Amino acid sequence: MSDNLEKSHFGPVVTAMITPFDQEGDLDIDGAVSLAKWLTQEQKNDALVIAGTTGEGPVLSDSEKADLWSSISQAVTVPVIANSGTNDTRHSIELTKIAASCGVAGILAVTPYYNRPSQSGIETHFTAIAQASNLPVLLYDIPVRTGRKIDIDTIIKLIKQVPNIIGVKDATSNPALSARLIAQAPTGFELYSGDDSFTLPLLAVGAVGVIGVATHWAAKEHSEMISAFLKGEITKARAINAALLESFSFETSDEAPNPIPAKTMMRVMGLAAGQCRPPLGIAPLWLQEQAKQVLEKLKVANAEISK
Repeated sequence: MSDNLEKSHFGPVVTAMITPFDQEGDLDIDGAVSLAKWLTQEQKNDALVIAGTTGEGPVLSDSEKADLWSSISQAVTVPVIANSGTNDTRHSIELTKIAASCGVAGILAVTPYYNRPSQSGIETHFTAIAQASNLPVLLYDIPVRTGRKIDIDTIIKLIKQVPNIIGVKDATSNPALSARLIAQAPTGFELYSGDDSFTLPLLAVGAVGVIGVATHWAAKEHSEMISAFLKGEITKARAINAALLESFSFETSDEAPNPIPAKTMMRVMGLAAGQCRPPLGIAPLWLQEQAKQVLEKLKVANAEISK
């Protein structure tokens, strides 16, 4: 596991960054650049995913995505991963070419959502995206949102046959299945936890890190948890994970789906965020107080761990 971690393309702690908007709901490029710098310089994130689900990619125009990818790639010194996947293969190819021209370091490609293609269709889709550039590609497997699970056999076939498909962002909530995938995958395969609450269990079966949401405000804790686990300090890793449970519960719910809570947290911390665009819309008023409580409890828990 430690060898995989050292050789991973993007490092162990990656944030799927929110996209700041201004009061009129327009893209706040200056705010996005400022936030990206803070996440990497102050929070020490190893990489950023831009225009993903947490970044409200589905409600961004292609030109807005290009502006984000280009501006943030120029502003930070860590890898920028562009979410260029959609449920339209031709559109995904076009976006991937645009992202490559913007100077990003990698591509995130989600399983086609709503269409519910066959495994053959999924394979064709991902192959076409990967062949649109020479950039390393992470598949994004999140069946709760897409309606389709990428079969292990499909992932293994893609990894073996398409050189620049390097791994998976795994949000399947099934560590046993993830363990089987890692065991069958060739050397160099990289599995990232795509669900913050499953990061520690997935580390136990060979994950290289997390592409997270709570890493907006708790990147340090995630880094320390991963480091402790890899050093064999399991009790410490479990204690840090326990301290993060409030953050995991906060980051999404039926009443306030991701990224509404993350944007609220950033506003509470005085950082650029704005509200979400419809259909997610305005955050409920009670969420701001909850964000403050999460930060306070995390501070107390960290103090206890440090004793």
